[in-house]
Amino acid sequence: MWLTQALATCVAVAARVQLAAAQASSSADAASTNSSGRPGAEFGQTSPPFYPSPWMDGSGTWGEAYEKAQDFVSQMTLLEKVNLTTGVGWMSEGCVGNVGSVPRLGLHSLCLEDGPLGIRSTDYNSAFPAGGTVGASWDRGVWYERGYQMGMEFRGKGIDIQLGPAIGPLGRMPEGGRNWEGFSPDPYLSGVAVAQTVKGIQDAGVIATTKHYIMNEQEHFRQAPEAVDYGYNISESLSSNIDDTTLHETYLWPFADAVRAGTGAIMCSYNQINNSYGCQNSHLMNYILKGELGFQGFVMSDWQAQHSGVGSALAGLDMSMPGDTLFNTGNTFWGTNLTLSVLNGTVPEWRLDDMATRIMAAYYFVGRDRTSIPANFNAWTLDTMGFEHPAAEADYGLVNQHVDVRANHARTIREHAARSTVLMKNSGVLPLSGEEKFTAVFGDNAGANPKGPNGCDDRGCDNGTLAMAWGSGTANFPYLVTPLTAIQNEVLGNGGIIQGMTDNFAYDEMTALASQSSVSIVFVSADSGEGFISVDGNEGDRKNLTLWQGGEEMIDTVTSQCNNTIVVIQSTGPVLLGSFNDNPNVTALLWMGLAGEQAGNSIADVLYGRVNPGGKLPFTFGAERSDWGTNVLYEPNNGLGAPQQQFTEGNFIDYRAFDRAGIDPTYEFGFGLSYTTFEYSDLTVTKHDVGPYAPTTGETAPAPVLGNDSDTDPADLVFPDDIRRLPLYIYPYLNSTDLEASSGEEEYGTADEDAYIPPGARDGGAQPRIPAGGAPGGNPLLYDVMFTVRATVSNTGPRVGEEVPQLYVSLGGDAPPRVLRGFDRLSIQPGRSATFVADLTRRDVSNWDTVSQNWVITDAPKTVFVGPSSRDLPLSQELDVSV
Repeated sequence: MWLTQALATCVAVAARVQLAAAQASSSADAASTNSSGRPGAEFGQTSPPFYPSPWMDGSGTWGEAYEKAQDFVSQMTLLEKVNLTTGVGWMSEGCVGNVGSVPRLGLHSLCLEDGPLGIRSTDYNSAFPAGGTVGASWDRGVWYERGYQMGMEFRGKGIDIQLGPAIGPLGRMPEGGRNWEGFSPDPYLSGVAVAQTVKGIQDAGVIATTKHYIMNEQEHFRQAPEAVDYGYNISESLSSNIDDTTLHETYLWPFADAVRAGTGAIMCSYNQINNSYGCQNSHLMNYILKGELGFQGFVMSDWQAQHSGVGSALAGLDMSMPGDTLFNTGNTFWGTNLTLSVLNGTVPEWRLDDMATRIMAAYYFVGRDRTSIPANFNAWTLDTMGFEHPAAEADYGLVNQHVDVRANHARTIREHAARSTVLMKNSGVLPLSGEEKFTAVFGDNAGANPKGPNGCDDRGCDNGTLAMAWGSGTANFPYLVTPLTAIQNEVLGNGGIIQGMTDNFAYDEMTALASQSSVSIVFVSADSGEGFISVDGNEGDRKNLTLWQGGEEMIDTVTSQCNNTIVVIQSTGPVLLGSFNDNPNVTALLWMGLAGEQAGNSIADVLYGRVNPGGKLPFTFGAERSDWGTNVLYEPNNGLGAPQQQFTEGNFIDYRAFDRAGIDPTYEFGFGLSYTTFEYSDLTVTKHDVGPYAPTTGETAPAPVLGNDSDTDPADLVFPDDIRRLPLYIYPYLNSTDLEASSGEEEYGTADEDAYIPPGARDGGAQPRIPAGGAPGGNPLLYDVMFTVRATVSNTGPRVGEEVPQLYVSLGGDAPPRVLRGFDRLSIQPGRSATFVADLTRRDVSNWDTVSQNWVITDAPKTVFVGPSSRDLPLSQELDVSV
């Protein structure tokens, strides 16, 4: 057994945690300090320690679930609690992650499964549009409905915990490989989108996992072993270094919204933050997430993101995934070692009780006790028969019942993708009539992957229609409607002529076909994904912002022969448009993102006018790569140590960076055209009397202890003789009643062990409340509505259309010139008007103060703006923020 090595690792890492705590600033007024002790985003800065890990209290709407969870955990044994918190190992059960079961109390092994746009690694499921695509809908209804329908599919497969939605990465760099899994680099837009998605998933009776917490903004160096596989000689994973203000005002903002919406789980990330690994960063998990944000659910590790046993438990980790330290080793930081740690007092009983309570509270909070069914699929095979325990190659039988969970979701997938399509340029050629004399369609991206829609593992290629990028955030397509097929159906239904060419480099043939066409539609792409897959040298993150597979040359070739060329971009984020955007023969330009299984039908609905485009860009298109002011760190910069990525730009990412630098974007954040026109008028701002802001005060109750785990006789914890022991499976049992002999540490369990434990980490007494905390999402007074803003939006064109009025606030001082603080999507008939209404909360007009560790409304003048995009804001009014 690997027990000796694992326990020694726990102790060694705990020692490193203690050493880091001694080196870091003990001040609570900054999330990070550099070597000189000053706050800031600088090379080598550290994260201050915070202990103990806060225990959940059932605040907000969690009261009933908390009581049920406490009752359940009170009946559990030490072994059962450890089993609930520890994954059983990679491929040891049928889901991508499973924890141990509690059969005595009727609890099955909880099933965790990817991902944020549908169920990964199974069949008879839907492939929904990506988060970064539906972010362009700016539609709360779309986000909720998509979340609910995904949740129902996960529920139908017997999955307890959906590993999504994603808001980390937020999208600091446009090249970021997994930006498409999230919604937008704007924290407000992402916050609203993630809250609606969480509510949808959990209303379906499945636990949502908001990920990745936090600043997991690039794929390069996110995991040292993965980087080594690519030839980078580093020993530790990348550190994202950030200041306290930027953390709160940008990257933490949407996580606060997810917590307030009730997310049952949060996944901590692979990277380090201020040189402390995300899954053992006590400041971020204990002080910020569980303290300040009042998170009531449980924190799980990303797969292999756990780097210590005792250290991660005390720092706030609640569930170890997948349970083994490295895939298929049988080695574990928790399992047996967590049992030992509780027995000898290294991990206090209340901490294990809190881990278990948080997991079970999430289980009850979403109603899993009412909606749970046995898992009916296997993540490791699509075959009907297979091994129930694939890692051990044990128990061959029925593993996949091929349950069809798609219902009528195809209709809404088609609708959502169409509503998320952004029209960026239109000289009047759109919508098409369907009666065009000769339609030509060009591009590999218009057609099918020759290997089939699922022919590349985890979509790790760029062949055919780019309806999904690559990595663990994917799902298998049940089918994929290509644009060529959908446009062909449209044209043939009207008796027209259509020809398609899907070879991007057949220039002679392309020239000949384009010269015959009355309208040419060119599909181009730019792909990216997760770092464990490299496509054409793109190691997750994109190498550049140009189109893939010769897209620019294809557009140039077609436009040289056809003066009516429509370009459709399928991409994971912005691309450079300079080579063709101003070409007069490019008569229309659309961004459709990653549209999912109905991609072709969705774009045809927009091109032929069945859907009037109302999508707005969730990010900025710039003219030069340098315009964004940020970039992926592509080469190590710290010798063999952790590469250091400084977030020195602060809050100035995407449109905020363009605004500060005075750079004209090609197409700005929030931009999108329609087949009709809109005008804005009659801005009014109503101020509400909400009273002053008061920090949360007082103390928590002491940590509840729900059992007598430390009094358990070790003889009752030894691996039973009557249980079959599967190879590589993670168990909670001891190997021996002699704890010192089992641990291999002469002094283990003695007073000397205390030297490795950070001060206060085991203190279960009443603790001071966090001033900015007080409820899930933070201090409840932050959500007082201070202003209601109204404006009139009129449809001055010939068609019914949908407009997204946007509200921005200038906070003054050192803040960005404007930040998004409200929006809505309104459907308006021709010649009619609608009223845009948005509330501004105290949080919306506040800034983070590092000294008081709280939100404050500064004395700087503040102005509200309303308009159709971040650069087109015809209405404005100053705000009176005095209380």
